[in-house]
Amino acid sequence: MNEEVIEKKEKSRIILGKPIQVRLVSDLQKSQSYYRDCLGCSVDDWGHAERDEVSFILQQAVSSEDVKPNVVSAKRPNYPTEWIGPDYGWDTFLHIGWEELDQFVEEVRVNGGNIGIEPFTGAHGDWEFKNAHILDPDGYNIVLGAMRKIK
Repeated sequence: MNEEVIEKKEKSRIILGKPIQVRLVSDLQKSQSYYRDCLGCSVDDWGHAERDEVSFILQQAVSSEDVKPNVVSAKRPNYPTEWIGPDYGWDTFLHIGWEELDQFVEEVRVNGGNIGIEPFTGAHGDWEFKNAHILDPDGYNIVLGAMRKIK
């Protein structure tokens, strides 16, 4: 963080709440079932889908053309390590424990979920990472990410 941001952060005492991601979906009932049955979320009739610290609001799109998962971002050579950015569009990035990542992927698979990219590992800087990608029925990419310091 730069000095201006740090200074503003120290002055502000306003607390912001947990963000909730809003998803326009092509078939609300199908998405509600997927988030409940495959991802293990509690889902209500409002479209709220929650599990642990993760919250989504699923909203019916007027047209399937309005459903637009993120595309891949531009590569960036000025990250703090040799990483230049993701190879796929990310709609959600969820931190998860190293050992739990594989367990959760298997849970999603057994429940009929779509594993877009199987768990893989890599490193940049002093960190080792393990990621996997889960796709919802509309192609929103939920990236599971675990990191640990390289020993």
